[in-house]
Amino acid sequence: MDNYQIARRAQIGVIIPSTNTGVEYDLQKLRIDGVTWHPSRFFIELRNWADEVAKTGESDNQVFERFLEIMRGEIPYSIRNILSAKVSHIMLGMSAETFWGGLEGNIAFEKEIKDQIGDLGLTTGAGATKDALQKFGCKKISVITPYPQVGDENVIRFFSDIGFEVHKVKGLNRPSATAIAETSIKQVVDAIHEVDADDVDCIIQCGTNLSTVDIFPSFEHILGKPMLPINTATIWHALRACGINDKITGMGRLLEEF
Repeated sequence: MDNYQIARRAQIGVIIPSTNTGVEYDLQKLRIDGVTWHPSRFFIELRNWADEVAKTGESDNQVFERFLEIMRGEIPYSIRNILSAKVSHIMLGMSAETFWGGLEGNIAFEKEIKDQIGDLGLTTGAGATKDALQKFGCKKISVITPYPQVGDENVIRFFSDIGFEVHKVKGLNRPSATAIAETSIKQVVDAIHEVDADDVDCIIQCGTNLSTVDIFPSFEHILGKPMLPINTATIWHALRACGINDKITGMGRLLEEF
């Protein structure tokens, strides 16, 4: 193998909204020899949901659904751009779309992406968390999200469709796309305590701009159960899909054990 090839093992394209800073923050914590990450942004026009609610009189749920609809129209351009880099795998750095419409909606959404990327492998938040939960043998889960109620409903629908019992979902209902990354540590910790229960096997965090990689690994020791940030799940899934089986410490049990 050419010693000058900086990505001799994998070049992973990462599709992220233009407002997202959480995914890159989490990726920058990783340094895996021979693996490179290549974010491709798609433009987010509707950035402040609270302002839209005030301006239009729509509900939080209506504005959020319109936000997702706009995103879907922009995603193909981001994928087009990253395909020109001849990446070896595609990882989606946004999650709400992958849960929307439950399992049926997830399948349809993934099909649209796969039709564009051809034979390349694809990692989505929904698929990655499903595979991670199966690795841990979890049955009953709780979830923390930055979404309004309609987002939480679709998260519940997806996990219920694939056979998991959802104990509780805590939606933080952040007021804008960028405000997700501004969520305080205390808000996350309070949410963890709110959704936890003795019979909950695992706590999942959805919303890729809500980085919990600095918080969740410690709570795995405190609560004695796996904690799954969605960015950690997608990173793990993308690496393993590319045949990169390195065990990584410091980012939680998923990357350390499987």
